[in-house]
Amino acid sequence: MQVWQPGRIGSLELDHRLIMGSMHLNLEARDDHGAALAAFYAERARGGASLIVTGGIAVNRVGAGGRRYAIVGVADHEQTLARAAAAVRSEGGRIAAQLFHAGRYAFEAAFGLTPVAPSAVYSRFSRCMPEAMTEEQIRQTLADFGTAAATARVLGYDAIEVMASEGYLVNQFLSPLTNQRDDDWGGDAARRRNFPLELLRVIKDAAEGLPVIFRISGADLVPGSSSRAEIGDFAVELAAAGVDAINVGVGWHEAQIPTVQTLVPQGVWVPVAESIKDVLRAAGHDIPVIASNRVNHIEQAEAIIGGGAVDFVSMARPFLADPALVSKARSRRLDLINTCIACNEACIDRSIGDAEVSCLVNPRAGRELGFPIGERAVISGRFAVIGGGPAGLEAARALASLGHRVTLFEAEAELGGQFRMAGRVPGKRDFTETIRYFSAELDRLGVEIRLDCPITGQHREELQTYDGIIVATGVVPRRVELPGSDRSLVISYHQAFDEPERLGDRVAIVGGGGIAVDLAHLLVGTGSNDPEANRRDFLAEWGVEQEPQAPGRAGPSQ
Repeated sequence: MQVWQPGRIGSLELDHRLIMGSMHLNLEARDDHGAALAAFYAERARGGASLIVTGGIAVNRVGAGGRRYAIVGVADHEQTLARAAAAVRSEGGRIAAQLFHAGRYAFEAAFGLTPVAPSAVYSRFSRCMPEAMTEEQIRQTLADFGTAAATARVLGYDAIEVMASEGYLVNQFLSPLTNQRDDDWGGDAARRRNFPLELLRVIKDAAEGLPVIFRISGADLVPGSSSRAEIGDFAVELAAAGVDAINVGVGWHEAQIPTVQTLVPQGVWVPVAESIKDVLRAAGHDIPVIASNRVNHIEQAEAIIGGGAVDFVSMARPFLADPALVSKARSRRLDLINTCIACNEACIDRSIGDAEVSCLVNPRAGRELGFPIGERAVISGRFAVIGGGPAGLEAARALASLGHRVTLFEAEAELGGQFRMAGRVPGKRDFTETIRYFSAELDRLGVEIRLDCPITGQHREELQTYDGIIVATGVVPRRVELPGSDRSLVISYHQAFDEPERLGDRVAIVGGGGIAVDLAHLLVGTGSNDPEANRRDFLAEWGVEQEPQAPGRAGPSQ
């Protein structure tokens, strides 16, 4: 498989083409001397990640994305970052420090500081009006990036990534929406590029040979922002100035178009990265381009790399779901990979606030020290788990991995509980991958599974023979007492998911929560089994330009 072929970014030799992308974890400023962050990254390096990119490291306090960001110049934070780098390298991995400044996306409440930006343009994301940066502030910020790059080198990092995407400060300098200056740092597209190009020069000087990656926005997805041609010109100028690789992101936090949610078709943004590679080749530059966003299967990554249009694939949340993603894939145990379902509930949603990031399908994520792999019970016991939904499956897995003998009782004919229903919803097929993973993992661990086995009084004697019982029977639909709700044509959502053929052409759904919306999607039959058709339909629905503009130089913005 081409995804397992060695690759190079600048002077950095990597043994395969999968990169663990940046994720802010809210562990970075934890008061534990870096123990949790180091354990998190070390486990992923041990699991085969070749290059890990850290969450954003703020180059100064006003540029931090929140209270739990690591900040260069804070001694405790630098100790944490050094420990993380050492932990990754001790496992044979490599780690890049992502240098970060939120600009107008910083939260004033975090430190009581007014955010700064190229221009005073209100942020709907952080709900604040930033101050326009003075010349002195711009020069100081450039210097702070340089200091951060030098610090990363001293702390043991192998490369630098600059966050210049997703609407943060560097991206703000590039966009006519957020850069309304008329000086050396803005006024037309060429001058808007001056800040990031000067930033690259400063970082390269300070990094003293470390490879420098720029994560750029391949498509801002905000009306009136940078054009495709302007973005292509920026990529070309970065290459000409000596950047070692370009990692292509998409979308701002203020964009109305979803980019990473479950409803976004897998791989839909890969053509954006491919178009950047085409522009670079046309200009005579052959530096690595990294595709990212909504790639959560190894088979997808192989198809992308095999197509030859990009050089690396960045996968972030999939490494939350399964830290051994790479080693399992390389040993051809794809059935044992715990797949990211792109729910965002325990990861992205938490990262925007102060809560520590974890994973809905892998609750160990971020808690590696509290639940170490390989730990065994002092005395092995017998446990019954009642319920084969996600909670019961995880309970059975955890107990069996500790060396206990486990029997799982499930009332229905299949495992999965309400994840089975979710997996029928268009765009949510990956929920069934969670069931596939647990089925394979419980089989590997020797868990006895009894299907079609609801617990009744007849099981009382048997249950008394177990050392412990875990009850994970889940929830049942709440009965709503309304006039006529006892009629035969009124059914629960559980029945509707199980037997949609019972419903006629006209259906009324009472309730507007997530389950109601999912059921509506199922009943109207949106979506297709053809991934390419789903991608086309998604782009058309959201009004995204499907064909990249032809490579070419953009003229000055007016």
